[in-house]
Amino acid sequence: MRARPLPSPTDDAAPAAPAPLPSVAGAAAPVGRARRSWIGVARPLPPRKRLALTLLSFLLPLGLWAAVSYLPFLWHPLVEVTNSGEVAWMEPGMRVPKAAFAEEVAAASSAGTEAPAGRPANPVYLPAPHEVAVALWTTLTAAPPQRDAIWLPASLWHSIQIIFWGFTISSIFGVPLGVLCGAQPTIARLTEPVIEFVRYLPAPAFGALMVAILGIYDGPKIAIIVIGTFFQQVLVIANTTRRVDPLLIEAALTMGSRNLRLIRRVVVPAVLPQLYRDQRILLGWAWTYLIVAELIGTSSGITFFITQQARYQHFDNVYAAILVIGFIGIATDIALALLGRRLFPYARAEA
Repeated sequence: MRARPLPSPTDDAAPAAPAPLPSVAGAAAPVGRARRSWIGVARPLPPRKRLALTLLSFLLPLGLWAAVSYLPFLWHPLVEVTNSGEVAWMEPGMRVPKAAFAEEVAAASSAGTEAPAGRPANPVYLPAPHEVAVALWTTLTAAPPQRDAIWLPASLWHSIQIIFWGFTISSIFGVPLGVLCGAQPTIARLTEPVIEFVRYLPAPAFGALMVAILGIYDGPKIAIIVIGTFFQQVLVIANTTRRVDPLLIEAALTMGSRNLRLIRRVVVPAVLPQLYRDQRILLGWAWTYLIVAELIGTSSGITFFITQQARYQHFDNVYAAILVIGFIGIATDIALALLGRRLFPYARAEA
């Protein structure tokens, strides 16, 4: 048989086009245009965008709070009485439900007496942002009007001392034990199971026991913070220590490092930047336990201030004290972060 000649490039017959790929959900994807995903490889944000998002994260809840406070059509379930009229049980400044206020207005109109007047208002436990701002400035700069009330700066300083001593004692014992557990499996197996068990026990459950042992003043409060942070601290730091590169340890063993010298010269320097960040996070947990700790024994600190102001229904002062705790917490964390950049400049890429 004679073989067929191959088609030349000048032949009219063109090669068949490849079949189009099947599209997802029946929709054809545009040719030459790649679909972008809003989830991908995490990359650092530009400084301006990061700053804008940080400000927005605070402005969004503040805007919602302001909208609920200043826009009556959103949520103003009560009426603040401005003029009681001839209604005996009403007084100016009183907040009553809208239905009860409308009934009194209708009854006064039917009887031909002076009707009460009022304006939409939120419950007393939700003050407006400007009221909290004024209360924050007043509580920080002026002495309390009540004779038996305490001053916010004094109570706050007392709470800071409780946090300092509780977290310091916890770190003195928790950090070395966590490093040992992470570096030595035998020590970890001997201690971590019971620590895992105890960390699920709520720290406030030890309150009565701590009062019986340490008295009713600051001792049990410090002990509750120690209990609340120590066991978590050991487990977190042990997990961080286990991330040391095994090749680094093997190289140190080859060069003659042993036991505590190996931990002091190799393991601790390798985990120090991450250990520092762990301590920043655990310090936040200590602030979380503070409110519960200060309710044990004699009332003291900023918790006593919050409780007392709530008893007087000065909820603007309550919000102000809560905000002060948040301000101090975030300021401390930022200061520690800046200090960490100075102490560990080689670890900035990991921060």
